[in-house]
Amino acid sequence: MADRVTVIGWDGSPLTAAARAALGAATLVAGAAHHLALPEVPPGADRMRLGSVGLAARRIAAHRGTAVVLADGDPGFFGVVRALRAPEFGLEVEVVPAVSSVAAAFARAGMPWDDAHVVVAHPRTLRRAVNVCRAHTKVAVLTSPDAGPAELGLLMEGVHRTFVICEELGTPGERVSVVTSDKAADHTWRDPNVVIVIGGRSAAGDSGGWIAGRDPSAGPRGWTLPAAEYGRELGEGEREPLRASQLARLGPRLGDLVWDIGCGSGAFATDAARAGAAVIAVDSDQAACARTDSTGRRLGVQLQVVHGTAPHVLENLPEPDVVRVGGGGAAVVSAVADRRPQRIVAHAATRDAAELIGRNLAEHGYQVECALLQSLELDTRAWTEKERSVAFLLSGVLPARGN
Repeated sequence: MADRVTVIGWDGSPLTAAARAALGAATLVAGAAHHLALPEVPPGADRMRLGSVGLAARRIAAHRGTAVVLADGDPGFFGVVRALRAPEFGLEVEVVPAVSSVAAAFARAGMPWDDAHVVVAHPRTLRRAVNVCRAHTKVAVLTSPDAGPAELGLLMEGVHRTFVICEELGTPGERVSVVTSDKAADHTWRDPNVVIVIGGRSAAGDSGGWIAGRDPSAGPRGWTLPAAEYGRELGEGEREPLRASQLARLGPRLGDLVWDIGCGSGAFATDAARAGAAVIAVDSDQAACARTDSTGRRLGVQLQVVHGTAPHVLENLPEPDVVRVGGGGAAVVSAVADRRPQRIVAHAATRDAAELIGRNLAEHGYQVECALLQSLELDTRAWTEKERSVAFLLSGVLPARGN
């Protein structure tokens, strides 16, 4: 095992005395090409291009001597430190940090970033990173080859955002560009780069100040909101007991894309967006789309509202993680199941309709549950019946993808 492993962050600034001392004593130096070209790297040290961190960690673990790993920015923030400290390598590391590329990007943009979400985009996580950008007003994206600004822009279709693209921070080739998301694919971008994605409507009182990222205490408390919050009488399929049960079964979360088909007043779409998910709300009624958009604006959540009739309008929508079918019956459920979301919920007014939807889900390979939900709201001034609701709630879970 290496006698000592030091991880040094580099942000283009002159190295600190601690970093220079560690490099001066190194017998093995790992890093990217521009790191290995630094004049402080000892000429007699072995040099290793840092590609696969796992392979590098194995070589470092087997090295007899003093090893230094050079990395851009703060290596403890979405960097190599986590991989090097993995139990299978048994490495104890010292870290000499630099300014993270995210901090540098926001500094170049002259913006605070305590209220920003930070995500990593590579081909495997790109879709989830895009969903965070859809759902939130300020996101920093640490990109990678084949998951850069152009790919982000293409997948943001239908959602307008502004991209601040910071290329090769801290190097002579540094460049900062501002483009709209629909124009990002028109350019060729140099790696490495960080993309700040901003835009959308903010909730009232979004001032930050006590927690990084989105303030979870912003807006009304509760998984679902009562009808009064939506400013109108809600339909049978949107009442709070049913919405709460649907929300619990779908479990929308940060990085998810939710389809709400038959969005009505936008009650469920808003509830899902308040949970941190990206939401596309669909309805064939233009007035329902307008109500949903108005509800999202008033409550400060990001909703993409699509006017059209399911199932045809669904064909060009991005892949969902979870779906609520609020209208359209078995035909729409079948079209949704063809897209293989992890979870689907629907409701029915009669047992026959519920059986038809349940059989449809089962034929598509979903594990199906059905419950009869009955709720009775009482006027507590006189303890008399105020509102009664009865519905069959169906949920399908795709076993192959688990939770």
